Amino acid sequence: MNKDLLIELGTEELPPTALRKLSEAFTHGVVEGLTQAGFETGHVHAYATPRRLALLIKGVPASQPDRDVERKGPSVKAAYDAEGKPTKALEGFARSCGVGVDELVQEETDKGAWLVFRSNEKGRPLADLLQGIVEQSLAGLPIPKRMRWGDSDAEFVRPVHWLVLLHGAEIIAAQIMGLNSSRETFGHRFHAGGALALPEAGAYAEQLRSDGFVLADMDERKKVIRQQVEVAAIELGGQVVIDEALLEEITGLVEWPVAVVGEFDVEFLQVPPEALIKTMQDNQKYFAVLDAEGKIKPYFITISNINSKSPEKVKAGNERVIRPRFSDAAFFWNQDNRQPLDAFLLRLDQVVFQKKLGTTGEKSERIAKLSEYIAQQLGVEAKAASRAALLSKCDLMSDMVGEFPSLQGVMGRYYALASGEEAGVAAAIEEHYLPRHASDALPASVTGQIVAISDRLDTLVGIFAIGQKPTGEKDPYALRRAAIGVLRILIECRLDLDLEVLIAQAAELLSDKVDADNARAEVFDFMLERLRAYYSDRGVPIDAFEAVAALRPGRPLDFDQRIKAVSAFRALPEAASLAAANKRVGNILKKSQVEVSVSVDTGLFQEDAEKALHKQLATLRPEVEALFDAGDYEQALRRLSALREPVDSFFDAVMVMVEDEAIKNNRINLLAQMSALFLRAADLSRLHQQE
Repeated sequence: MNKDLLIELGTEELPPTALRKLSEAFTHGVVEGLTQAGFETGHVHAYATPRRLALLIKGVPASQPDRDVERKGPSVKAAYDAEGKPTKALEGFARSCGVGVDELVQEETDKGAWLVFRSNEKGRPLADLLQGIVEQSLAGLPIPKRMRWGDSDAEFVRPVHWLVLLHGAEIIAAQIMGLNSSRETFGHRFHAGGALALPEAGAYAEQLRSDGFVLADMDERKKVIRQQVEVAAIELGGQVVIDEALLEEITGLVEWPVAVVGEFDVEFLQVPPEALIKTMQDNQKYFAVLDAEGKIKPYFITISNINSKSPEKVKAGNERVIRPRFSDAAFFWNQDNRQPLDAFLLRLDQVVFQKKLGTTGEKSERIAKLSEYIAQQLGVEAKAASRAALLSKCDLMSDMVGEFPSLQGVMGRYYALASGEEAGVAAAIEEHYLPRHASDALPASVTGQIVAISDRLDTLVGIFAIGQKPTGEKDPYALRRAAIGVLRILIECRLDLDLEVLIAQAAELLSDKVDADNARAEVFDFMLERLRAYYSDRGVPIDAFEAVAALRPGRPLDFDQRIKAVSAFRALPEAASLAAANKRVGNILKKSQVEVSVSVDTGLFQEDAEKALHKQLATLRPEVEALFDAGDYEQALRRLSALREPVDSFFDAVMVMVEDEAIKNNRINLLAQMSALFLRAADLSRLHQQE
């Protein structure tokens, strides 16, 4: 009979940030083990709290299903000797099957007669297999360092204290990590006194909730915490700041969440709110509260793991510990502001960016010069970009960023404003770190975009020049992320810049440190590969990317316009035929031994089809070339789709490779003219036919 199966391992407090990963791995390992053993299972529900890993599986049978076993033995010819007696091969086969020779059956096949062993193997009980399955799952958990406790040889991420194995109402006897299985679980460390006897597996979560003060479901607990802090913030007349990583961590810290509101002195509001919020989140695991205008309020919300009879004491205790933290933040803020931001420039010269590439101060000077160059290319004011780039790394030397590295850029903006720098310069200092990851926001200002590009290109060219490009999964300088960041800014912020030119400029600025010229082509190729990944993530077919990449456009914005044009073109009914024609023309041009000319002699035309193609090309060319010159690739290709009929007719009626050299070369030149027009956008011969 199928029954619910409960497995619970009780532990000391597990690492909160690893709790979900441990739970998922444990559940996967057990389910996979049961499946491999032939057990059919129903719905699986994982549970995880700081003190337990558990799972409840619906509808697990008491034993494996019986199965028919068939083993093929020797052929009849090889099974008996000339006197009809069993050979050693036959006797050995029967012995390996645990039966006598006479219990084997003969089977006729198209390759002759063979002796076969058949039996029905009884399924083994779940009780005999579960211990091994659980042990195998525990052994496979992603635990970098295991520990021992007491005089036991057992090893786990934390000491274990109880083990529950229930199939329905029955205990499955087992010994795992030195623990004998039982039906006794334990509730909250403080709210539930002793052991809780589970009557049956399905009662697990509800009994822990009602008698044990434990919300065993991690997702439910997370939802409850979110609701509690949101309600608490509303009661304070504000809204809570929920960092998802913090919410996940707190969920892994408590079994019975209770929101507690605390206050802090308004004098601390002089400190930038990001620093206060970071202090709350990183040091105390508190949630911050903002008002309707997004300004921080002098409150915090913490999640207690107990439903205290004296909540005011819990509140006072948390208020007491946050004060020295905020005092430190205020000290850092005041100390850093004792000098202007540019005073930190001298300290940057004492920090090595990379041994062969110089100090962070030297890097700042390079990106300032590159930023000035890019600003000139874009026709925008260069002074702000140069200044923002020069100051962009200064806050790394501040006490606040030393304490909270993730505030780099954010604090630079505050210190720049406090030092009297222009608002645009201050904003760019913060923005130049964007995007931090593939889906992150981009710098909002042109100045921020310029500095972000310069910073990343200096790193890319420099690291490639010293031979430390990414290999496999190793990318210590995050060059892949840097490349995607540059490409996203150029494309999505619509900056029409030539990437190869920018790489060359970055290489020149590095010339007093390394010979970066040899790395230029390699960096460009690397960024083209990143561009492949960029478009792949956006659902662009690989052949569309390759059609454009074959021409190696140097301007990513131009590359993007071509990609969009090719994607639109391939949706046209004429696309497949013209792509095939371009491929055919490409093959003809490759095989041709003559030097292709753009001139065509109409006097050598013999067929109406070649005359018609030439006429259509002559009609379309002025308009299409003007569209290409204007960067309107989509409309140009749409107009070129009118060539489908004359091109198809040409290949149906005209033999290109005729014996007459003049006529042959003239026809090749005509096809070359057509191909050259399409190649203004992309190599359409690389497009695959779509079904």
